[in-house]
Amino acid sequence: MAVPKKRTSISKKKIRKNYWKKKGYWAALKAFSLAQSIFTGNSKSFICNK
Repeated sequence: MAVPKKRTSISKKKIRKNYWKKKGYWAALKAFSLAQSIFTGNSKSFICNK
């Protein structure tokens, strides 16, 4: 017989949501930093011809 699970508290839900948002923030920051280094020509991992 199926038993309903307990409800997740609001604070736990907020912690998980903020963690998820922060992961996106760091990914965006890294991408912006990489784009900036490519644009200025200081990139060591990408070779681009201007």
